[in-house]
Amino acid sequence: MPAICDSVLEDIEDIVSGQDPKPHDRQFSRKSVIPRVRKGSKAKSVQVMEEEEPPSDSIIPGTQKIWVRTWGCSHNNSDGEYMAGQLAAYGYKITEKPEEADLWLLNSCTVKSPAEDHFRNSIKKAQDEHKKVVLAGCVPQAQPRQDYMKGLSIIGVQQIDRVVEVVEETIKGHSVRLLGQKKDNGKRLGGARLDLPKIRKNPLIEIISINTGCLNACTYCKTKHARGDLASYPIDELVNRAKQSFQEGVCEIWLTSEDTGAYGRDIGTDLPTLLWKLVEVIPEGALLRLGMTNPPYILEHLEEMAKILNHPRVYAFLHIPVQSASDSVLMDMKREYCVADFRCVVDFLKERVEGITIATDIICGFPGETDEDFQATMSLVEEYQFPSLFINQFYPRPGTPAAKLVQVPAHVKKRRTKELSQLFHSYNPYNHKIGERQQVLVTEESFDSRYYVAHNRFYEQVLVPKSPEFMGKMVEVNIYEAGKHFMKGQPTSDARVYAPSVTKPLAKGEVSGLTEEFRSLVKTGLASKARTSAEIQKSSLSSKLHLPPLWRGEGEQLKMLSLSLALLAVAIAFLIAVLG
Repeated sequence: MPAICDSVLEDIEDIVSGQDPKPHDRQFSRKSVIPRVRKGSKAKSVQVMEEEEPPSDSIIPGTQKIWVRTWGCSHNNSDGEYMAGQLAAYGYKITEKPEEADLWLLNSCTVKSPAEDHFRNSIKKAQDEHKKVVLAGCVPQAQPRQDYMKGLSIIGVQQIDRVVEVVEETIKGHSVRLLGQKKDNGKRLGGARLDLPKIRKNPLIEIISINTGCLNACTYCKTKHARGDLASYPIDELVNRAKQSFQEGVCEIWLTSEDTGAYGRDIGTDLPTLLWKLVEVIPEGALLRLGMTNPPYILEHLEEMAKILNHPRVYAFLHIPVQSASDSVLMDMKREYCVADFRCVVDFLKERVEGITIATDIICGFPGETDEDFQATMSLVEEYQFPSLFINQFYPRPGTPAAKLVQVPAHVKKRRTKELSQLFHSYNPYNHKIGERQQVLVTEESFDSRYYVAHNRFYEQVLVPKSPEFMGKMVEVNIYEAGKHFMKGQPTSDARVYAPSVTKPLAKGEVSGLTEEFRSLVKTGLASKARTSAEIQKSSLSSKLHLPPLWRGEGEQLKMLSLSLALLAVAIAFLIAVLG
């Protein structure tokens, strides 16, 4: 069977907020960074002083190769893209080959135990191969005192705008941990601006975080420990990010958060208001995909959401987790809705948005789930026959209330997971679409490299021939085959092929949000070369401030020049007064 791309729907999503300092402000908070010297390290300093000159024999940061590995949701992927972009802007080379990297940046997910196991195993492998390591993501943010993280550098989910500093100190042999919560007048803020440099994993797809954290307190969720409470980005910042993305050749935008339906409740607005502003700036043929929304926060917006999901530039797709069809189990999960609420949302949208795709999640074997509870869930799936269903065996996450409850025996959890999986695979949701003519947007290559992957109006996967002219284009196809997770389409003889992008997409690995001048430096490799002694001397001020010179654009240089001239004028005036 052809490889498919189910991972694009794994949206237990969170985000960051945009009120933190700009990159060139980082020097003012630099005094709070206290590197810990690694055991066995020859480094003598305990604290990095602002006025220290780099030793003549020091390793020059900005010249190494970095491998970035990300697990988990769309928001984690966006964080990884932002961190890679900032490191590339400083001059580091981002590599896809872990064996050639000098440092591994491991960006973790804490939703399931297996994801954390992969993260822990990667740390051990990095240490065995004598790689420098920086840990990021939800696992170290939520559990920074784990034994396997001792002595390693950590960057918290709210601190990704300072990844250059953490990598810089780690390269020097220090252990740095930035895990603080950012606040403004007592109000919690997110961790990174939306206008930071980024390297998109797919140059055609922009992932935009619209809010961070959530309003829920689900008893099984570890992500809440890392991401915290709801904090939304202002609408104008999100619209500006979308505009920039389209100017860089993006043709598909994913909105991500832990709960997109809760957007704006902390800043006096709501999700429909944001979406209507966004569709105004989407070019013809480009498409917007909504992320996961929990039932409670979408109920009051059903009328407006139906109108938006019918918009030609928005996928008729919504991810609404149900988790269980038992009200007693939902109560124990503290999901803040009942099964009737979920049915209300799904039935309304299916009636008002013809052909809409509803994806959902289910947890098998939550503590206290009886056979009757599980059978109710089976009946729900059989009734709705969800085309996208994410089945999760329950894993107790440390520190969560559900971990303290009496657990369902492991063999029962496995049996229920298997039964639900068998039911899911017993029906094919796409057979009736064979023979249809569809417009699809081509955005990526299949895992087996045999096809290009496109999505139709309902965000259903359609595999098309690998013709280079199709990538990033809207294409008309005839559906001639259907599988469980995909359809296959053949371009029609009179197919209209056109690019929704307003400009040519960035090259793979190219940094978003940089000036043309710096892009040319990155392309020629000049940015990744070590600075000579003369260059270091010239940039001594930047070294003392620990401010990467590449961050300082023309505006910053003018500010520094103006400040220098002002200080010079004061000094001359003082000398004249003294001598006079």
